[in-house]
Amino acid sequence: MQHYILRTDKRRGDLRNLIIAGLVFGSGAFSPLAFADTNAPAKVQTENNMISHKLWTDLLSRYVRPNEDGVNRFDYALLKATPDDRKTLDTYIDDLTSLNISQLDGPQKFTVLANLYNALTVRIVLENYPIDSITKIRPGLFSIGPWKKDLVQIDGKDTSLDDIEHGMLRKQFDDPRVHYAVNCASYGCPNLQTKAWTPETLDADLDAAARAYINHPRGVSVRKDGRLEVSKIYAWFKEDFGGNEKGVIDHILKYADDSLAQKIKTNPDIAEYTYDWSLNDVPSGE
Repeated sequence: MQHYILRTDKRRGDLRNLIIAGLVFGSGAFSPLAFADTNAPAKVQTENNMISHKLWTDLLSRYVRPNEDGVNRFDYALLKATPDDRKTLDTYIDDLTSLNISQLDGPQKFTVLANLYNALTVRIVLENYPIDSITKIRPGLFSIGPWKKDLVQIDGKDTSLDDIEHGMLRKQFDDPRVHYAVNCASYGCPNLQTKAWTPETLDADLDAAARAYINHPRGVSVRKDGRLEVSKIYAWFKEDFGGNEKGVIDHILKYADDSLAQKIKTNPDIAEYTYDWSLNDVPSGE
């Protein structure tokens, strides 16, 4: 969301330069920006002027492997060995970047950007696979991860993963659930879903993704001393979660199940922030 690393120990981007614009998530509901629909035709565009993400859903349904431990893995090895599906991935990315994205309405714009981010992340991992962590992809001498590298053009401008997440999604959508929508190809990240984000179910799907992450130990866990161990996402992007520890805890409580919520209320104290950068790969032999 480097994704979830701000030059060594923070995620990408400058957390001080947020500009709240356009889309307001009132009472958890996704409200659209006052944008006109795109005039740029593309293969992903359906006849009712809604953008189809079927190509991406088809790929996700084939290569994302939900695991009993609650962490979705991606079968990079299988996709790398399947040329036709790699072409489908390229086609999907090309189709999205052919759109006039800046002119999309709010929910469509959010889903295009979030799906594009995730598809680009999968593609750049494939281009460097096998690796054990996305942080090992280093386009420049001092790079840690691929997040600053220009990968595509959006509306005629060279664009990186950082640009999509921090310059577009976080800048234009005042909603912390952005962090559950983008996936950094790591074990510590919120899950890559088994289907694409779509405007019709976006609000409910983002809530479900937040609940799944927060109620998993890599999101939030309670130590033996009763204090909390939480993901570094909540430290790297604290200002997206209220700007302080209380704001982080309030956000977590919104999605915590009853058992976890009770433990947090008993001792609302964050002891440490952790993150696992291991690749969200299917284990060998599976």
